[in-house]
Amino acid sequence: MSTIQIQAMIMGQSYTLACQEGEQAALHHAVSYLDQRMRAIRDAGRIKGTDRIAVMAGLGIAAELLSMQRAEGPFAGLTIAQWQQQIAAITEVVDQALAPQEKLF
Repeated sequence: MSTIQIQAMIMGQSYTLACQEGEQAALHHAVSYLDQRMRAIRDAGRIKGTDRIAVMAGLGIAAELLSMQRAEGPFAGLTIAQWQQQIAAITEVVDQALAPQEKLF
């Protein structure tokens, strides 16, 4: 796979980001999520400065990730890659189950 570059906007600032070919949609989704989180922190008005806003957004996102990996959580002990594999496996099962339905329409 080759590495490609995309342009992304986060809080009005343009960034050139690199990703593997075929992963652009995931990166755009991540950029959008980060942008939304940073804008929400900025709009709350209690934290000033883009660097501080970015740190607070990063901490919030890290806390979300870690809460999903807690021992009692549904994704306990799984890495992101393992989580993605499970989602892909579930999607495959659903696609196979729905395939006969597509022939009806």
